[in-house]
Amino acid sequence: MYRIGVDVGGSFTDFVMVNSSAEKFYYFKVPSTPADPSVAIANGVREMLTNFDVAPTDVEFFGHGTTVATNMIIERRGATAALVTTAGFRDVLAIGRQTRPNLFDYSVSRPPALIERSLRLEIDERMSSEGSVLNPLKDADLEIVAQQLLALGVESVAICFLHSYRNNEHEVRARDVLQALLPNVYISISSEVLPEFREYERTSTTALNAYVGPRMKAYLDRLRDRVRDVGITPEPLTVHSNGGLLSLPTVERLPVLTCLSGPAAGVSGAVAIGAAAGVKNIITFDVGGTSTDVSLINDGSPYFTSNRLIADYPARLPMVDIHVIGAGGGSIAEVDSAGGLKVGPRSAGAKPGPVAYGLGGVDPTLTDANICLRRLNPIALLDGRMPIDRERSWAAIDAKIAQPLGITVEAAAHGMLQVATANMSRAIRAISAEHGVDAAGFTLMAFGGAGPLHAADVAEECGINNILIPQEPGTMCARGVLVSDISRDFVVTQLARVDADNWTGLRTSAEKMIAAGQRWLDAEKVEEASRRFVISFDARYAGQNHDIPIVCDATGSESMDQFLVKFHQTHERQYGYAIKDQIVQIVNIRVKAVGLILRNQLSASTEQRSGRNALKEGREVYFGVQDGWLDTPVYRRNELSIDSRLEGPAIIEEMSSTTVVLPRQTCTVDEIGNLCIARLT
Repeated sequence: MYRIGVDVGGSFTDFVMVNSSAEKFYYFKVPSTPADPSVAIANGVREMLTNFDVAPTDVEFFGHGTTVATNMIIERRGATAALVTTAGFRDVLAIGRQTRPNLFDYSVSRPPALIERSLRLEIDERMSSEGSVLNPLKDADLEIVAQQLLALGVESVAICFLHSYRNNEHEVRARDVLQALLPNVYISISSEVLPEFREYERTSTTALNAYVGPRMKAYLDRLRDRVRDVGITPEPLTVHSNGGLLSLPTVERLPVLTCLSGPAAGVSGAVAIGAAAGVKNIITFDVGGTSTDVSLINDGSPYFTSNRLIADYPARLPMVDIHVIGAGGGSIAEVDSAGGLKVGPRSAGAKPGPVAYGLGGVDPTLTDANICLRRLNPIALLDGRMPIDRERSWAAIDAKIAQPLGITVEAAAHGMLQVATANMSRAIRAISAEHGVDAAGFTLMAFGGAGPLHAADVAEECGINNILIPQEPGTMCARGVLVSDISRDFVVTQLARVDADNWTGLRTSAEKMIAAGQRWLDAEKVEEASRRFVISFDARYAGQNHDIPIVCDATGSESMDQFLVKFHQTHERQYGYAIKDQIVQIVNIRVKAVGLILRNQLSASTEQRSGRNALKEGREVYFGVQDGWLDTPVYRRNELSIDSRLEGPAIIEEMSSTTVVLPRQTCTVDEIGNLCIARLT
């Protein structure tokens, strides 16, 4: 039987298929179809199954990562959504936190409220901060609001009442009544999306969910139908932002959970590959067509965060902590009004794409620069399936970059790489400094279609000594789907000091949340033996505004004193100090419900290759002012033998990506097929 993982990117859709019994992996890649990503998924799966002679009925698992929700928010293509909230609070979305995105730059402004004021309606109801009813909700008021929503022609509604994280009775009643009166309208309630205090973040996250909900549901319906038409019977699963998998019904209710779907899968894959290679401290470097995604894996575990901005809108949900910048293979280069060279964040995307693709692109991109310098194959990509026109790239860079700057085309193209390298390196420094670690002590794991192209330059810029590149790195996020478990995060706000009187109650609340997780896993059809739970308390010193998550023993055996020691140690490690005689306060209780699924373990390669056919050709490649054009050997990666050792400069090509080894670097192949690049000493 076979398992398939899919990742939908801005430029390409990637596929990884594994034979569950033989541990054999198959890789495939097709251009994305941004208008309807499910088209590329269905076409790619069909082609892959045909190419590798696999029957659709032999597929037992189908999982995918998607950027559909994120792109809708970025491009403002979501549904016409309304907000129904407590009287007096319709302007929460506009007021926000009264902070500027950039304190000293007056040209930077906050984005407009996701739901405009005319679509924000109030209802005269009120809960206290303790969850008691101060002002009852009246069905007559709901009927009036339903008539207003109908007249406004909204497709979706976000319901967010004050203090519903304490008592959601009014929200549930409002949803039920409005859904009965407006059966074709998508409805989200904050107590299901984010039952936490902090009114602005809860309202914003619920609004985002409502904004993407109808379109996301339509996409998932098309995906379900197209996958079924291919002949695959298992219902697709979707990766969400904490790196776990969700069923389609859960995603339809909570699509905001998928805003970092694909990148989170890549981090999951990096954890698995790092464990197999014996590497625990990793900086993931995922460069695709439109963005660069960077994250930290410390001692084998990724960092998570509950505070993210999605296109400048707050989304307070548990996510893998990934730093994203607009720099990828499709990033467009231009000379600005001051005569400076810029690369990104504007991207050519899948259509029209880079100039060399011949699909109508006229603006030079980072991919065009790599083609001009012959770091990328100047004739064809994707194992020859995508023809390349180097002359088009050369002419575009000459006209739009080289001539305006008065330099050669080689210098212009290499300058584009240097600007991109600086931007990517800045992202690595930012995330490593944020977590208080030295990037030099980490291994840079490069993947995505363009990650291995730029990893060597970025490592030099950041002072990183070791680079690891997995097999078929351009399909890494799809591969990560295959090592992800089913999971969902549950949270409840419970403001309480940590003392002997409250500790038992806190543990009891966590046990109730585990029971809710059990019910969800029942709905996901996860067997009892495959269930796991992770409990964490968001804690802070009394008087602080922000908190840190502390993982607790899920069996309940951890004492209060043990928890306090762990909190003080974590606080000191993160902030440099601990106040051990200060009162510690719990803010939120979190439970992650996990359903373990079958996964294929990475092991030493059983394929024996002599390496005699590894050398493909030699070609002139440009390596900057110091080295210029150098005669460079080009290798077929799938022909390199285990323990092969290459000295730079070298180019290593495979279906999904190309790896550049710079002069004064060396590259070896480890026992599971990873490329390991290091500086020559």
